[in-house]
Amino acid sequence: MQERSEMLGKEKISKLLIKLSLPATIGMIVNALYNLVDTIFVGRGVGTLAIGGLTIAFPVQMIVMSFAMMIGIGAASAVSRSLGANDVERADLVAGNAFLSIIILSGLTMTLGLIFVEPLLRLFGATDTLLPYAKDYITIIFLGSIFFSFTVSTNNLVRAEGNARVAMFTMVIGTGINIILDPIFIFVFKLGIRGAALATIISQFISFIYILRYLYSGQSSLHVKFHHLKLKMDIIKEIFAVGAAAFARQVSGSIIAILVNNSLRIYGGDLAISIYGIVNRLIMFLFMPLFGVIQGMQPIAGFNYGAKQLDRVKEVVRLSIIVTTTLAFLGTLIAELFPGFIMKIFGVEPSLITMGSRAIRIVVAMIPVIGVQVVGATLFQALGKALPSLVLSLSRQVLFFIPILLIMPRYFGLTGIWVSFPLADLLSTIVTIVLLKNEMNKLNQEMILSTS
Repeated sequence: MQERSEMLGKEKISKLLIKLSLPATIGMIVNALYNLVDTIFVGRGVGTLAIGGLTIAFPVQMIVMSFAMMIGIGAASAVSRSLGANDVERADLVAGNAFLSIIILSGLTMTLGLIFVEPLLRLFGATDTLLPYAKDYITIIFLGSIFFSFTVSTNNLVRAEGNARVAMFTMVIGTGINIILDPIFIFVFKLGIRGAALATIISQFISFIYILRYLYSGQSSLHVKFHHLKLKMDIIKEIFAVGAAAFARQVSGSIIAILVNNSLRIYGGDLAISIYGIVNRLIMFLFMPLFGVIQGMQPIAGFNYGAKQLDRVKEVVRLSIIVTTTLAFLGTLIAELFPGFIMKIFGVEPSLITMGSRAIRIVVAMIPVIGVQVVGATLFQALGKALPSLVLSLSRQVLFFIPILLIMPRYFGLTGIWVSFPLADLLSTIVTIVLLKNEMNKLNQEMILSTS
């Protein structure tokens, strides 16, 4: 543990960011790859309508993930700051409370999801044609959701203690197994979309076993024992307050899916919903390297803020913005140049390729500016400042996207839906720049006061 504290507090920021971000980035890309591969195999093995079923089911999965991310990110922030302040006992208490919280919440979401599965899918825009596919898939996903939730939340704790490699392997193992099982269950056993769901939960269970083994192998800085597995309201409140931004971001994505899917159903039909499913997974794939960078940034910023080394906080923010903006630009360039090739991977229907290529070019247009937005929201999480983090997390998907989405299709039809995405990206980035600049000024003032 002392070695990791020395690393977070003293190692050169550029080297440290690479060391923590690269494994996280690889892990996030691999994790996004599993969503893409699922969609490719389902599209090729079952058909375009099955992709539409995945599109309906996916935001329901995101609700499950939202609870895991809330607990994981909220606890990770508290763990980073506790380790930075050399309070190891409190870090273990935070981890123990995170474990209990995720078990309780994932159990509740699974139970309620299975009881209300059909009306839930209808709410998310399922048509009579797409409902059977979506229901077959999400029912199986719900049954294995506790393993997925525990892995996602705990991975954030592992990153918070500075062990990005284990967090990376957790995702790589799960995705690799999923990629192997998908074609076996879909093409060999002829299980269709249910096969894709089975492959997903089996791979998530194996990831769960891997990270649980690490936590209790003696290699982790965290040592959660029975007396740490007791809910403490002050810790729960802190976890939920800081993690609320991540929860809001994930849930707002699901709320947006309700609006988008139902708008697409009106203005474009089942094909448009399937295209959105493909484009949405492409966007996630483009975003994953950015999320990898900020996952490397968060423990550095949180630890050094707790240790009152504010110059290191400023430096990691500056470098993170440069790296995320560069990665976002490169990903967008590929999507803009080769949209037709991308769509052909998922299916060969001419209408899918033509409509999908146009949608890709419009939707990804402003992604290069998003690097600033994700860095800003993550910085406030790392510093334990829940309100500005919540505002920034909501700005892109709720404050701007929803009003634009409600207006644009009325005048521009299907095109108006696609244009809503880049407009929201641009406006939310402007808001982030303003709040981020103010926070940097505050850090400068604190640095001046500490040296006077």
